[in-house]
Amino acid sequence: MIQDIAPHVFDRSWRPDLQPDEQAVFLLVKGRSVLVREEGGNISIPGQEEAAALAGPDCLRIPLFSIDQTNYFLLFSPQMEEQHLPEGYRYLPARRLCNSPQISLEQAFALATAVQLGGWYRDNVFCGSCGSRTRICHEERALDCPGCGRRIYPCIVPAVIVGVTDGDRLLETRYGDRELPFYALVAGFCEIGETLEDTVRREVMEETGLAVKNIRYYKSQPWGFDDDLLAGFFCDVDGDSTVHIDHQELKSAVWMDRKDVVCQPRPLSLTNEMMEVFRDGREPKAPR
Repeated sequence: MIQDIAPHVFDRSWRPDLQPDEQAVFLLVKGRSVLVREEGGNISIPGQEEAAALAGPDCLRIPLFSIDQTNYFLLFSPQMEEQHLPEGYRYLPARRLCNSPQISLEQAFALATAVQLGGWYRDNVFCGSCGSRTRICHEERALDCPGCGRRIYPCIVPAVIVGVTDGDRLLETRYGDRELPFYALVAGFCEIGETLEDTVRREVMEETGLAVKNIRYYKSQPWGFDDDLLAGFFCDVDGDSTVHIDHQELKSAVWMDRKDVVCQPRPLSLTNEMMEVFRDGREPKAPR
């Protein structure tokens, strides 16, 4: 999965006084996209001098994290939304970049995490309680409001990925609101006052009309593209296995025999790993 970058080591320690060395990488984030340079069909992250020149003199340089000995920094300014780029540079969606074979697994994880943090800094330039301009906290990864004293932490959204099974069949879906060329699993966000298991039951029922039982946890995954922390579960159909899809949520939902399960092109997602696990007969089994 995208976070499984071993033997590379990801270090999220907050080091506000960290200074860039020659290996440091500067990232410019706009929405859910990252600035890249395109040349002859090749995609690359701009070097330090290029990135700094494009960001402008008033841009903040914020330490993000490190992978091995490489430190990553966010170049951030609210004015970036109005930035005009020279030829050969453009912002590409991080999700699209991470599906490119030119991007390594550790680079994909770095870009997804940078997009998550970049969006948080952008969305909290001003305090949502009193409207004062926030400032970076020195003690921890947070923003402080000098007006009302509020401390703001990065947003992490809990969500579930669900492998719905019926014996040797797995329910594979296609999202209704995304042009993804591959299958996925039932998924959804947790609501206020709801357990993860209740989210599984509700999302499966809402999207497919199926009741489920024997809900069992599999694994979790940080998914920075959507600020998510994903929790993966397998469960069994309880009763009738006829699918009645919600066409606002899904384009299709089909039962796939174990041997016919169609996985995704890159081993990035928890969804893909769960499909592979089921295909190979390695999913957690319900207690007898």
